[in-house]
This record gives sequence, structure tokens and C-alpha cells, in this order.
Amino acid sequence: MTDSGAGISAALDTTGTEDDLRSLLRWLREDDSVGLPVRPAGAAPHPPGGMGTGFDVLQFAVSGGLSAASLVVSVLQWQTSRRRAPAVTLRRGDVEVLLTARAARDEETVRRLVVLLDGDTAPATLPGPRTEGSGGDDGTA
Repeated sequence: MTDSGAGISAALDTTGTEDDLRSLLRWLREDDSVGLPVRPAGAAPHPPGGMGTGFDVLQFAVSGGLSAASLVVSVLQWQTSRRRAPAVTLRRGDVEVLLTARAARDEETVRRLVVLLDGDTAPATLPGPRTEGSGGDDGTA
């Protein structure tokens, strides 16, 4: 596994806007399965409830393979939840992976992306999908 001090950064492709990045930041902060400290890169600390100044990259402190896998899956879920989601580039050291909503359709592609990003040769265990409350209908009244 990679060094626990190595962080991951996320940037959007040229079709993405700061609003998209803010949306991704909110999504990741609300996703309990990610469990990663995430902050806008290069931005000064902001007041509680505020976003602070503009930013174009997110930074994460990742401490293990599950965190990297959770991050990849959560980003892909964010992309599939949006009408037109920009591609997201995740970078860890010299390794860079491009996540697209299309990649989310193939579990093996996702697994390979996680292995690349994590720098681990062991197969990654992917977390389950994010759910919004129970919301299920079991057909009972």
C-alpha cells in the first residue's frame, strides 16, 4: 500500500466549473463512506458555513486502500447523479487517473482505477453504493 502521508488531489476537466467543484466537495463531505478530510486546495481557511475564496482543486488526506476506493466510488456516484458531470482527474504523486461517469458502469475498470491510485497490487474491495436514507419500498403497508 502507498505511504499514508501521500494525499490525493482532484481536479475537473475543462468543462467543469467552480460550482461543479463545490458540488463535488459538498457530496464528498456528506458521504460517510469516504471518511476523508477534504479541503479546497490553495484556499485560505474560511469562516464556518462559508466556502472562502475561489479554488480549482480539492485535496484529500488518504490513509489506506479502502479510503481510496471509497473516494473513487463516491466521485463516480456524484458524476452519475448529475445531468452533465465533468470528468474528474484524481492525482496521487506521479499517478493520475481520469474518472468519467462512463467508468462507473464497469466494476473491473473501477477496480483497476483504484489499484492504480492506491499503488497497491492487491485487488481493491469496492464499497457499496451510497444510499439516501431507507427509502426502500418493501411493498408492505
